[in-house]
Amino acid sequence: MSPPGMRFKSAGFAFAALAVLFLLPAVLPRYYLYLLSLVLVTGLLATSLNLVLGFGGIYQFHHAVFYGAGAYVFALMLMKTGLPAWLAYVSAPAAAALLSLLMGLICIRLSKLYFGMLQISLGSLVWVVVYRWYGFTGGDDGLQGIPVPGALSSTSGAYIFVLAVCLLCLALMYRIVNSPFGRIFQSIRDNPERSAAIGVDVRQHQLIGLVLAGAFAGVAGALFVTVEGSAFPEMLFWTLSLEILVMCLLGGWLTFWGPMLGAAIIVVLRTWVGIYTDYWTLILGVILMLLIYFLPDGVLGRARKKKTIENPVAGAGKV
Repeated sequence: MSPPGMRFKSAGFAFAALAVLFLLPAVLPRYYLYLLSLVLVTGLLATSLNLVLGFGGIYQFHHAVFYGAGAYVFALMLMKTGLPAWLAYVSAPAAAALLSLLMGLICIRLSKLYFGMLQISLGSLVWVVVYRWYGFTGGDDGLQGIPVPGALSSTSGAYIFVLAVCLLCLALMYRIVNSPFGRIFQSIRDNPERSAAIGVDVRQHQLIGLVLAGAFAGVAGALFVTVEGSAFPEMLFWTLSLEILVMCLLGGWLTFWGPMLGAAIIVVLRTWVGIYTDYWTLILGVILMLLIYFLPDGVLGRARKKKTIENPVAGAGKV
């Protein structure tokens, strides 16, 4: 356990970092605020995947379908109903959680790669419906000009809102991971047979984890629409799921903050690469190959392992 002085110092640093983040709209140009908003949204999405992948050991290979479902439900409610915007923000994670529950009930009897492959198949069916239903979802054109609330229509307003919601969601996920449920969830990841032998309902815990991860992905989808003002079928496509997976692996999929770091690296790199070439998928494949060979634990995972080797007592803390 950390000494009181160290905890006080960490709390002071966290408070200062939060103050800086909320004050950035006063000093940063709009483009950088927009980029930071994308980093936050994508980081929330990657962390929601890691909730079941890194901490639950569930091979969730098509997480993007819940992200896209949340985005489309949010966008359609704003465009086609006269309901309040807050209800759309609530409905997005609820719809994504429901979709995650339905797909989980179908896939949960399978394990590891078989779970992931069946999930990709089911997610692709959802993508086809969105891609082809021109009269409702806009088909391959997507939905444009979504009327987000006036206070969030500016770049700075959207950034502050995204930052506040992301911090709340990250705090909730951190609490979940370190709760009794989270400890049981991690024990299932490490040894599902032993967990079942001591009376843990493995499938029930896995379903709850899937629903929670789907709900947080739905929040990320609604926040993306808030920032971009549009939704498109590629948000539900399996290649985006691969990209989210790479973010988790790059940052460190066995750490809580690793996916946020991986998302920041990938979003910035994708923006920079897009200036020079359209072959981002090729670059992503190269990154994945290099990760597997040279950094299998990710950036923060490698740092934690090095810290543990140098100082076993200090390295036992959270990264």
